[in-house]
Amino acid sequence: MHTTKCPALSATPTLLRRFGCELIKSTVLSEHTSLRVLALGGEAFPSLTILKSWRDKGNKTRIFNIYGITEVSSWATFYRIPDEILNSPVKHESPVQLGSPLFGTVVEVRDTNGSPVHEGTGQVFLGGENRVCFLDDEMTVPLSTMRATGDFVTVKDGEIFFLGRKDSQIKRHGKRLNIELVQQVAEELHQVDSCAVTWYNQEKLILFIVSKVGLVKDHIFKELQKHLPTHALPDDMVLIDTLPFTCHGKIDVSELNKIYLDYINAQPRNKIHGKEELWEKLQHLWKSILSLPEDPEDTLKVPDDSVFLDSGGDSLKSMWLLNEIEKLTGTSVPGLLECILSSSILEIYNHIIQTVFTHEDLKVNKGHAVKRKLSDTDPEEASGKPAHLESTLPFTLDSETNALIALSRGSQLLSLGTRKLLTKLGPRPSVCSLDLIPQTNTQVLEDLSPPPADEKLKKPPVSQEEKPVVGVETMVLRERWRSDTGKCVDASPLLVRASVDGPSTTVYVGSHSHRVKAVDLYSGKVRWEQLLGDRIESSACVSKCGNFIIVGCYNGLVYVLKSNNGEKYWAFTTEDAVKSSPTMDPTTGLVYVGSHDQHAYALNIYEKKCVWKLKCGGALFSSPCLSPNPHHLYCATLRGLLLAVNPAAGSVVWKHSCGKPLFSSPRCCRRYVCIGCVDGSLLCFTHSGEQAWRFSAGGPVFSSPCISAAEQEIFFGSHDCFLYCCSVEGHLRWKFETTARVYATPFAFSNQSCSSETLLAAASTDGRLWILESQSGKLRSVYELPGEVFSSPVVWESMLIIGCRNNYIYCLDLLCGDKNNQV
Repeated sequence: MHTTKCPALSATPTLLRRFGCELIKSTVLSEHTSLRVLALGGEAFPSLTILKSWRDKGNKTRIFNIYGITEVSSWATFYRIPDEILNSPVKHESPVQLGSPLFGTVVEVRDTNGSPVHEGTGQVFLGGENRVCFLDDEMTVPLSTMRATGDFVTVKDGEIFFLGRKDSQIKRHGKRLNIELVQQVAEELHQVDSCAVTWYNQEKLILFIVSKVGLVKDHIFKELQKHLPTHALPDDMVLIDTLPFTCHGKIDVSELNKIYLDYINAQPRNKIHGKEELWEKLQHLWKSILSLPEDPEDTLKVPDDSVFLDSGGDSLKSMWLLNEIEKLTGTSVPGLLECILSSSILEIYNHIIQTVFTHEDLKVNKGHAVKRKLSDTDPEEASGKPAHLESTLPFTLDSETNALIALSRGSQLLSLGTRKLLTKLGPRPSVCSLDLIPQTNTQVLEDLSPPPADEKLKKPPVSQEEKPVVGVETMVLRERWRSDTGKCVDASPLLVRASVDGPSTTVYVGSHSHRVKAVDLYSGKVRWEQLLGDRIESSACVSKCGNFIIVGCYNGLVYVLKSNNGEKYWAFTTEDAVKSSPTMDPTTGLVYVGSHDQHAYALNIYEKKCVWKLKCGGALFSSPCLSPNPHHLYCATLRGLLLAVNPAAGSVVWKHSCGKPLFSSPRCCRRYVCIGCVDGSLLCFTHSGEQAWRFSAGGPVFSSPCISAAEQEIFFGSHDCFLYCCSVEGHLRWKFETTARVYATPFAFSNQSCSSETLLAAASTDGRLWILESQSGKLRSVYELPGEVFSSPVVWESMLIIGCRNNYIYCLDLLCGDKNNQV
């Protein structure tokens, strides 16, 4: 029998779309095409309406929906689209089913409890007796292993229909939304050739469109309104020439984020017409960004005295509001971010019209504006005078007396008087000494094995879809203890290992409950807690003598607390909220801190006085950073200024305008000072003030840089949901995609109990903790906390400490696991 070869094409739907509808119809799926089989997989199958629009009349190509994952050697199921459906003029709204399992393949749908789903919604698990695929360094995989796919489906009458990826499910305006639905509806519009949707910075739904003809965005938006619920309508639409792809033929989301960042930076600004229009649109933005209910019948607007932070806003949403206002007014508004973070909506409005309507008569009475109050401040503290205490802890400036080791976010380690301390401590922290201040009696600590883990500790459940990539050695995270603070913990922990009456290690951290807690690292027992005047986002620092903890507060005060019992020793008053984390100079004992009142302060806590005060030209959210050589103090402002300051005199050595607000804290090494910017850049400067390089991420950078011990790598996170590692010369080494924005600062450490290599701990805002190999970015472990995370992790010995927005501080043991993830 004579046979001929039957050409076949296997591709992702996105890759096929790249050809364009007309070319697909005239070539790939034409009437006389030689293509006999078209298998589409790797992504959600296109709608039947789109599929039929690609086929020329008389086309005979057999079309299959194929589905699977890498963990089972790719394809696991198939379904052939019936010819009668492809040739029918009737519009089919139903999705395409996944079809039948391939030989030897088992397909299961399970609910969140792991129980089988025979009707309804669940997650797909794939496996089989002989379906074995080794991942990375896996040497053995048990037979019948079922792999979680991360894909959600619905089971109806025994058939399985794809709903979407887990990371495609978002919550918007209080409702659940699968963003692939938006793409599917947009794609069916006749003006749209192809499109993609992203959840930009987990704040804005952006639709990217490749159009067939000249396209008016307003017309597309009206068409979408006919087919989509209000909560599914995109925030913005961007017209592009072609969609970017990864090497696997899928949409490159990171590249789309960069395209949108360039788009909003280059966008021509709109001019607002009149103060009444400004007031109405400001109210609309306020409600939209804070997800407040929009009622068309509601004639009552946002109350004039509403404060953004008190209404559910945060630093991330404040940046969103700032960008939308500047886009609306067509101009940058100096000082607007500080105003948003501290003032009422009426005062924000007044601040805007001072810039936008400078030549008009301002009719709004600024006296009605309500400035954010410095709440719950007792008269003694408000005056700036120290509270009278019955007793004080004796202290001395001799660092040998109270030897200590302090560890804080970004792998910053400081040891003072450790010659005496190291002889008492025994096993020492297995952490890389990174931003170490060189001085007498300061030592780099060796990596030693941690103490054995408590065998009675229970292992928290880790869902299979979050199972880490398994190597020869992996890491398991177990909860050691948790401590309730009463409200969100956004501050990062400070660990102090001291030797006064015997070695002890204490975790210090504040929370939105106005409380600062001191907790024993090993047991989780609360040593003391102190109630301050307002919520705390500032991370604490320790004094040179070790007798005091210094922390900033929303009520504008910088508190000096006794480290052994939490009693208030002194409170220094600034003129606005203090979110900046203080920094201590080990050569002088001075404490440096920034305030939203636009000043940086140098405080002598022993003499209870301010040594100098410097106006920085913008509110200081980030923490000052001290460089030992040259002896510079680096401060960054929300107006985008990076300043190098003489720490002794409080005078500016040099300053550089970065153009956009700086929430990230600067970090130093011998050659450079680095800082992240909300324009998506990591900026690097020499200590003389020259910009050495700029590295671009795909979203704003709030995360502070973490510099490796050898000063060869810089680690940071971005709102584009990636962790980055770049060389000290500014070249990308690797990037790792997380499941949410990365606000926190990564932490590089070495854990000798598992391996001698350096690891990286990082947190994404959805509560996931990631442990990566620092040199390759390879995933070693992932752990999920039950709340959002803005606090940065700190690792000591084999313990990771971090704050969570579910009101708790967590301490997790980092334990070695075998190939089956058993300890």
